[in-house]
Amino acid sequence: MSRPLLRRLALPGLVLLAGTAPSLALDVAKSVDVAAPPAKVWATIGDFCGIGQWHPVVETCVLSKDGGKSLRTLGLKGGGTLVESQTARDDTAMDYTYAIVSGPLPVSDYSSTLAVAPKGSGSTVSWKGTFKAKGVPDAVATDAITGIYESGLKAIADKSK
Repeated sequence: MSRPLLRRLALPGLVLLAGTAPSLALDVAKSVDVAAPPAKVWATIGDFCGIGQWHPVVETCVLSKDGGKSLRTLGLKGGGTLVESQTARDDTAMDYTYAIVSGPLPVSDYSSTLAVAPKGSGSTVSWKGTFKAKGVPDAVATDAITGIYESGLKAIADKSK
């Protein structure tokens, strides 16, 4: 078989295989320095359903339990509902991890951690997540999560002044 013919046959096969490969996890990590001590910042953001008090896109938060796990149902400004499950919590370390159970975001297999750490006389708040794009290109999913983190971190910094 000639090389040009082999290339013409191989390329479509590679494209087909690439389209069936499982998608890789995407990561987003954002942080903000806050001019307030960690305990004060944790008092603002540590309550799992407290996100309704500081995140600009969350209108309401209703806390419930499912098999011993804490669930929060977030009513989003402009419509939509997001249900998240708290999967880990450490009040001493000032962090919690949660997963999306259902909602309108273009992601699946989502797990995220929100944490506060001391930095000088203030704090650093970090928000990091791992997920897969669902029904959209990776960049669209990553941009959606980045926007959520950045607007939330800005609100935390503003609220903690």
